[in-house]
Amino acid sequence: MLITLWVLPMSTRAETSRGEVAELRLQRLDDGIYLSTSLEFDLPELAEDALRKGIPMYFVMEAQVMRDRWYWSDRLVAEATRYLRLSYQPLTRRWRLSTSASPITNTGLGVALGQNFDDLEDALSAMQRVSRWKIAEATAIDTDAGHTIQFRFRLDMSQLPRPFQIGAVGRSGWNLLVSRTGRLALPEGAK
Repeated sequence: MLITLWVLPMSTRAETSRGEVAELRLQRLDDGIYLSTSLEFDLPELAEDALRKGIPMYFVMEAQVMRDRWYWSDRLVAEATRYLRLSYQPLTRRWRLSTSASPITNTGLGVALGQNFDDLEDALSAMQRVSRWKIAEATAIDTDAGHTIQFRFRLDMSQLPRPFQIGAVGRSGWNLLVSRTGRLALPEGAK
């Protein structure tokens, strides 16, 4: 059973002037809800400079599914998080993008998909495309109720080395937050 659900734009907003969610598409399959998106953003200049000096940058992608309730605030029915680590290897002059469902640490433990790229543009292009990311189980979505999807992509400042965290507070040169909120359309024949 394949039901394609379209997100009706409620608001498209970028917290900084660096980017936007160009496309947000949801699919409901027998085993869950899948999100595909295309992001458009520029990497902050200070982050790119730090990357070229060999300091990895960490990013977080978050999706929340909220069920509408008329008598109280909306209820969170599902959420998913994806962690990304972008690093530059000065000796090989290669870029490495690691993607994981859990926070990426320097211990080497955990499961992460790693990809290598020859230039920064290719690595950023891979970060900006998300295809078939499972954000909810099929049982979490009520077909008779409306749902709101909240999607965010941001630079994770908490993963930076301490001197960068202290220096980045209040500086707009480190800001990267792209978000979008939309309504999940009800399938044909639903109330």
